[in-house]
Amino acid sequence: MSANLLRRAALIAWTALVFAFIFAPIVSTVVFSFNADRFPSLPWAGFSLRWYEAIFADASIQRGLTNSLIVAGATSVLATFLGFAAAYVDYRYRFVGKIAYTALVALPPTVPVVILGVAMLTFEGRVGLSGTLTGVTVGHVVLAAPFAMALVRMRLADLDPDIEGASANLGATPWRTMTGVVIPFCLPAILASLFLTAAVSFDEFMIAWFVSGVNETLPVRVLAMLQGQVSPRINAIGAIVFIVSMTLVVLAQILIGRLLGRRSKEA
Repeated sequence: MSANLLRRAALIAWTALVFAFIFAPIVSTVVFSFNADRFPSLPWAGFSLRWYEAIFADASIQRGLTNSLIVAGATSVLATFLGFAAAYVDYRYRFVGKIAYTALVALPPTVPVVILGVAMLTFEGRVGLSGTLTGVTVGHVVLAAPFAMALVRMRLADLDPDIEGASANLGATPWRTMTGVVIPFCLPAILASLFLTAAVSFDEFMIAWFVSGVNETLPVRVLAMLQGQVSPRINAIGAIVFIVSMTLVVLAQILIGRLLGRRSKEA
């Protein structure tokens, strides 16, 4: 066997080992969510859907899931809108302090979420948003908007700066240029941002834990369940959350892949 084949085999084996290490806990959660036994032990007591039936019959879990979906949907729209606006300002205009502007927009994900959660609790308590889904959404938008900005800005980097001028010379208004040229060009990045920011919001726990109050999201509800006796229903919840999150991330990655593919072809 040649040295190249050995290196290739070693790389494949190492990659498989890394993925196995990362996904083993998740796979075990999904597997034991179908175990009829109350305790996650081998061998199985038998295949069962009882834990899924239990979580869908639990009103508190239903409320948590509904709250998470509402917050994730609102966050994705608002964060993508703000991210698009921030990216367009960075792309289109030159002004004093632009470096500081870009750094401030990208700052929230770099702040420890505990500090961000405490800050959100303090601020929203003063303005009357603490304990509401609106308050949770605001916190998630702050956290997720920089991801949307990064995706849209990456797409705008491929937009010819002269296109907007050409559109104006043809008689288009600034609004018509935005809706007819800029937004269609950025559409793959915008859709990817919607999916990615929804996934960030759906999985986020710390800000929601500080801000949500009685309006618990699903991750906060899971923590409340863990504070008592550990229930096998958590495995079923984890499996559902994993499927939803992975679906959103995969959709975002597909759109990002297409965006990068078009960039490479154009190059």
